[in-house]
Amino acid sequence: MIILKKRRINLILFMKKLVISTLFVMQVFFAFAQTTTGITGKVVDAKTQKPLQNVVASLLNTNFTQLTDAAGKFTFSDVPQGNQLLQIKTQGYKDQLLQVVVVKGQVVDLGVVVADEDITQEQQLSLITITENDLGDDNSGSESTSGLLQASRDEFQQSAAFNWGQARFRMRGLDSEYGTTMINGITMNKIYDGRPQFGNWGGLNDATRNQEFTNGSAPSDYTFGGILGTQEINTRASIYRKGSRISVAGTNTNYTGRIMATSATGMRNDGWAYTISASRRFAQEGFFDGTTYNANSLFASVERKLSEKNSLNFTAIYGQNRRGKTSPNTQEVTDLEGVKYNSYWGWQGDNKRNSRVKTIEEPLFILSDYWKITKKTNLNLNFAYQFGQIGNSRLDYQGVNNPDPTYYRNLPSFFTSQYENDPATVLLTDPSVYLPGGLGGISEGDTGSATAPFLTNKQINWYNLYDVNTKATKIGEGSKYILYEDRTDDRQWTANAVLSSQLADNIVLNAGGNFLKLKSHNFKNLLDLLGGDYFRDVTLFGQGTQQQVDLNNPERHVVKGDTFGYNYNLFTTSYNGFTQFKFTYKKVDFYVGQSFSHVEYQREGLYKNGYYPTNSFGYGDKVQYNTFGFKGGLTYKITGRQFLSFNGTFMTKAPSLRNVFSNARVNNNVTTGVTPETVTSADASYIINAPKLKTRITAYFSKIENQTETSFFFGDGAGIDDPTTSLNESNAFVAETVSGLAKRNMGLEFGAEYPITSTLKASASAAYGQFVYANNPNVTVSVDRFADATNTNPIANYGVSHLKNYKQSGTPQTAASFGLEYRDPKFWYVEANINYLANNYIDIAPITRTDRFYTNPLTGTVFPEATQQRGDQLLKQEKFDAFYLLNLTGGKSWKIKSNTFGFFASINNVLDVTYKTGGFEQARNSNYRELNQDVSSGTPAFAPKYFYGYGRTYFLSLYLNF
Repeated sequence: MIILKKRRINLILFMKKLVISTLFVMQVFFAFAQTTTGITGKVVDAKTQKPLQNVVASLLNTNFTQLTDAAGKFTFSDVPQGNQLLQIKTQGYKDQLLQVVVVKGQVVDLGVVVADEDITQEQQLSLITITENDLGDDNSGSESTSGLLQASRDEFQQSAAFNWGQARFRMRGLDSEYGTTMINGITMNKIYDGRPQFGNWGGLNDATRNQEFTNGSAPSDYTFGGILGTQEINTRASIYRKGSRISVAGTNTNYTGRIMATSATGMRNDGWAYTISASRRFAQEGFFDGTTYNANSLFASVERKLSEKNSLNFTAIYGQNRRGKTSPNTQEVTDLEGVKYNSYWGWQGDNKRNSRVKTIEEPLFILSDYWKITKKTNLNLNFAYQFGQIGNSRLDYQGVNNPDPTYYRNLPSFFTSQYENDPATVLLTDPSVYLPGGLGGISEGDTGSATAPFLTNKQINWYNLYDVNTKATKIGEGSKYILYEDRTDDRQWTANAVLSSQLADNIVLNAGGNFLKLKSHNFKNLLDLLGGDYFRDVTLFGQGTQQQVDLNNPERHVVKGDTFGYNYNLFTTSYNGFTQFKFTYKKVDFYVGQSFSHVEYQREGLYKNGYYPTNSFGYGDKVQYNTFGFKGGLTYKITGRQFLSFNGTFMTKAPSLRNVFSNARVNNNVTTGVTPETVTSADASYIINAPKLKTRITAYFSKIENQTETSFFFGDGAGIDDPTTSLNESNAFVAETVSGLAKRNMGLEFGAEYPITSTLKASASAAYGQFVYANNPNVTVSVDRFADATNTNPIANYGVSHLKNYKQSGTPQTAASFGLEYRDPKFWYVEANINYLANNYIDIAPITRTDRFYTNPLTGTVFPEATQQRGDQLLKQEKFDAFYLLNLTGGKSWKIKSNTFGFFASINNVLDVTYKTGGFEQARNSNYRELNQDVSSGTPAFAPKYFYGYGRTYFLSLYLNF
């Protein structure tokens, strides 16, 4: 009985404690509910309805960011009241942007947020196969592709990337150097030319999919940015969704096969998170003849959670890419051999050997510290080191014929474009050719086009190159032909800090600083003697000591693996900082930002060049630039679904390293007239973000002034003739500099999507631009032939080039797209879109637009036969034909337990349309008489050269997520 009573008493006491505890908990809960202002929700997979862990939930324009837990839940407390934009994003699923009205003292429960599979991740893979073939021909390492390889959910941006990217469409007509691409806050734009090298992380699409974008000069949390926008790639290991993915793909673009695998652990209980990824892409021959492809990519990211407020992350990225390039061709060559013809390759045994191979191998390592200083202040520190090499191979030759099968003397047009120009002969034969409208010379007719060498030798004859070298070796001479590469070996250190602080409920501060130090070694590397014993390290141009590449080591014989030709270092030290304040109010949001940058360049010559014996060896002068920027903008909320947005920027931009040393291979000279650019930009947008209709229409304007551009070519009449000699010295290799150039870009962007039914969605996009040269810049040429110990900067000032109102090249200025997408409830889909692209123009030669174009370089007088009417005809800018592209995409996925299996397929350019994506005028005929005679022959020997887009191509990918 006593024991029972004691148990009864204990039970009563326990029940009392339980009731009291329950009441206490309820009291605390109700107190929390009454005093806490917040948002909570749960994210689940649309197919399985299972919770998704490590989904990134963030409130835009605030410092509130969370990862969902194992139950898929997230909770924000102490959220500022009013309208908030909640972004839900994770790898493999569509981003969602939800409008939430937060009431003081209440927690808004969103319930279940359903995440749909993002089919565009496979579209992105397909797009990259289309665009990454546009690699530059120099050693900048950059690509002409826009940085927007993985578009945001904006319909216009998706069209610009997925539908128009294959035609080299550039948003707002801007080069990628006016955007900023970052990985973990580290700017990836190359110092040499300002453009990002996407090849450094090519093939790692799974690993680089966590991205944030801004459009135009809109504010970024990580940098001041440029006027094209920003792209931040986040590789923090803990934000990758836990799981693994394997995919295989086949295509007929620049590669034919791809294998990729990725695995992520998410944040484990022991405080570690790991993500690894690898891919291989390959082709024995791509879409264009003789274009090989071999690329391997590796990625690893490891994060250690030190505390609830601090984590360290280490990222390593390795991308090795080796690909054969394709040649631009004149219309004559294309008519003879077709658009797939490539002059860079030839048979060597049973293999197609490409002489122009681009290699990229630049590993990147980033150590990041993520520190949550307080609930409202975050500090991110990043340290990066990147090293490696970029090479572009090509053939070189001495005292023998040019091995290029499309060299102008090998083509039929050479034999139909010859003229007798000796004044004495012309005056005796037909002096009327000197009358206005004449040709200034007498045509020699067809001198042998039917037996032109190209017709029987349409590819590089590797056997002949080896045979010539073998014969030279037998008589004790070196190789006449060699294969070499222009190499750039970079070593770059970067340190970066990014601060984000919620100063008040409606004010956010973003600030950052960056320090960079670069050493760039540039040289020729001998790859193959092609059967010979050695190669003479001299140039056959010039006279006497001018022919010596290095006066410190004259008449050197070089072999495979040796550095020769040119050899120098470029050094860069830079630092910059920015601050940005974002203000959020009920009807208006606005921001202001400012930046300051300092950059210092210097060249160190490692060879004493024969042309420039006093200013080529050793360190040159340091060149410094200080630049600044200001920007601001506002968003007016007409309603909760309609907005007006305005952005404006005024900034100065330091010239790129490439344009500061215009002739860096042979001397320390700083480019004449190079100054920081002045950049002005503004845009205005009307946005509708309704449950069904989503649309944006934007008007934009930008002007870039004081721009400098450099180029190299051989020009007939481009040099200066010395009347005291019998030589025609007006024909010369020159380095051309266009300085004080201004460009004006203005236009409209439109994008809209509307669900016609629950399964059928319509989308439309359009772009109309006017991208023109806005002034008449100055043109100078540097002619090495006239350099010596006293004349260390042989510059010929050509004066004003009349470029104003000529169109900028490199992109269609008009584009439109309409698409229909059907999504079946059983998880298959198909999409079709038709695209129209027009108003793409050829890249013009500035030297032919100067007043000296009409001047005879041998006499200094105006060509007597020249007329303004004929001059205008010769200099009229070519406009490429408009064209339509029909694209089809589709796919299906299946859920098998917790695994997903699916496929994605696309056919681009279904109608197999042939179209030009770009081209350039050859500047060799740099005066009126030369150009008029060449064009009048009917098939010019120095006609423009063109790039072509792909014909009908396919992409098929199979993937497994588990």
